This record gives sequence, C-alpha cells and structure tokens, in this order.
Amino acid sequence: MAESEGRALIIVDVQNDFCEGGSLAVTGGAEIAQLVSEHVVRHAADYDHVVATADWHIDPGPHFSDTPDYVDSWPVHCVADSEGADFHPHLATALHHVEAVFRKGEHAAAYSGFEGHSDDGEGSSLAAWLRDHHVGQVEVVGIATDHCVRATALDAQREGFDTTVLLDLTAGVARPTTDAALHEMDEAGIRLLGTPTVAS
Repeated sequence: MAESEGRALIIVDVQNDFCEGGSLAVTGGAEIAQLVSEHVVRHAADYDHVVATADWHIDPGPHFSDTPDYVDSWPVHCVADSEGADFHPHLATALHHVEAVFRKGEHAAAYSGFEGHSDDGEGSSLAAWLRDHHVGQVEVVGIATDHCVRATALDAQREGFDTTVLLDLTAGVARPTTDAALHEMDEAGIRLLGTPTVAS
C-alpha cells in the first residue's frame, strides 16, 4: 500500500453500554471517551480521516446469554437503536470529526470493526472505505483493549494497514486477557504505544 499514505484514526465501540452505568461496563470507559475526544480535538490536523465502529446487535445468537461466560457469551448489550448502543456523551466532541460509522454484529458476535459496514447507505466495509480514501496508516483507540480493540487492530494489520494502538486511549476488561491481547498484537507486528486502563 505504498501509494496510500493517508492516516486514519479508528475509534472502537465507545458506547454507553461499555462505559460505567452500561450493561457491560468496562472500568474507565467514560474516562476513555473523554480522553479520546480531547485527543481528536488536539490532533485533528494529524489525521486525514476519523472513523468509528459500533456494536449494533439485533439477534447475535449465542453472543447474548442470561448466564454469560464472558469469553464467548455476554449480557445483552448495544442493542440496535437502544440508548446503550449510542456513543457515550463524552465522545460528542470527537463525533464532529467522524466521517463514517461502521456498525457490526447485527446477527453475529463481530468483535472487529472490519466485520462492520458503514451506516451511510453505501454499506461499505471498513477495509474498502479506508482503501477508497487512500489510507495506509491507522491508529486504533477505544473499548475494550482485550476484545474489540484487539480484534480491530489485528484485522487492520492483516488487511495491510500500518497499525498502531494508542493504549493510553483504551480500556481493558481484565488484566489477564489484556496482557494476552497485548502480546498477540505485538507478535503480529502492531505498534503499541502507552498503557491501557485496566481494573486491578
């Protein structure tokens, strides 16, 4: 992708249900929403494009469970058109810079933003959208470090994008899974900067 020199920021799943008070809250989620907004305002000129991803579940099958194992099944969260699926209010300032939102998981788990499609009527995949906009480098931020941030970053790298995760702008669910995710991303050649917020 040498001819694609553009740089994009991917904001992953900074939604109400993943922040304090939500059905699948990640400790520090609301603070990450605020920090991401501040980062976007401060560094808007550094990016050619800013996009966001969002869980948008209709009937994701066994991804939802009344007795979740928190590995493959989870409490009901980010149901399409619900308040829980809305972006967190602290992200509002950043959203002014977001050009496209990629919704994922209508009928499947879909951890990676690259499994989603744009909500602009075109239905573009994230990879296709980035290529159409001549993006070669991506930086990934959001929630959660050990799940959707991890999956999105790994797919970005697999798709040929030069990928960096700004860990200071991510929150992880748990220390063991976050540490495993950091190792996996590092092994995949993803650049990792900073330290994620993780509950002790």
